[in-house]
Amino acid sequence: MAAAELAGLFAVYKPAGVAWGRVREAVETRLLRELNAAPAAAPRQRVRFLPTPAPGGGGAVELVAARVPVLADHPLVRGPRFRKLKIGAGHRLDVKASGVFVLGIGHGNKLLTDLYNCHLTKVYTVGGLFGKATDDFSDTGNLIEKTTFDHITREKLERILAVIQGTNQKALLMYSNIDMKTQEAYELAVKGLIRPMGKSPPIITAIRCLQFALPEFQLEIHCLHETQQYLRKMVHEIGLELKSSAVCTQVRRIRDGVFTVDDALPRTQWNLQSIQEAIRNCQLRVETELEKTLAHGEGQESSSSAGWGQLGMLGRNVHEQSLQYSTAATCQQCDGQQKERG
Repeated sequence: MAAAELAGLFAVYKPAGVAWGRVREAVETRLLRELNAAPAAAPRQRVRFLPTPAPGGGGAVELVAARVPVLADHPLVRGPRFRKLKIGAGHRLDVKASGVFVLGIGHGNKLLTDLYNCHLTKVYTVGGLFGKATDDFSDTGNLIEKTTFDHITREKLERILAVIQGTNQKALLMYSNIDMKTQEAYELAVKGLIRPMGKSPPIITAIRCLQFALPEFQLEIHCLHETQQYLRKMVHEIGLELKSSAVCTQVRRIRDGVFTVDDALPRTQWNLQSIQEAIRNCQLRVETELEKTLAHGEGQESSSSAGWGQLGMLGRNVHEQSLQYSTAATCQQCDGQQKERG
């Protein structure tokens, strides 16, 4: 019964410094140990004719029918009942990152594929440190240079973030293949379903500053199709735009689609009972999101035309160029306005 209930999706909290594959192996090992330790069903019985002394004595033997357990069901012969569980992994987290990590068991592996095709937003908190640059954009990399940062203010940082969000919003609309002048676009915007339903470059749907205390700062980033290294590089580029440098000190995923950090099981709860409960708690949310998003995807696919496909190709070039040039141009414009006011 316990093994039958292990089918669905659940989230665990992956700590920093541990590979996602090790996390999956640890969960599988713990589940196998508990499943095999559970009371087993009684062994099967079979009828055999056993030789027994006859009632009259004299050394005579007769065969008597008796029920005996099947030796093939004995634990020493059969071995562990469960040797392997098929556990699938959702959106990966690299070694340095931490946070919500979704896993699937049984038919949950198919649900992982369905959720991937939904292109749901993921949310990160990203820590940064002004004043130095490294070869891998993290605070543990090899130091390349040190810079000053006393001229940086929260206002200047938020201007850069606003430019990044505006540029990515344009790319999001291009890759969503939706005519923004239609009623369909309005309804999708109200429901929060405007998102690319295919492959696209990393897109930032929202970004804001949570904390600012020089030289440290913390951002909250909502994004699609990203990698954790892409987010670290973004911190580095923000430092350059502010005429300084910056490294990433932390990448922590606090939401992956319908799963939040509150749903993620800590290492002390990677056990059979907690995982079964987590699967039940998240089942309705997963089904609701799949029905809503996949229905939107079918309607969007039927209403799109070849012209939108060409616009998507154009959008990729515009997105890449705008990320390189629009931020710098806007910063120069802001500096010019400040000088005029002065």
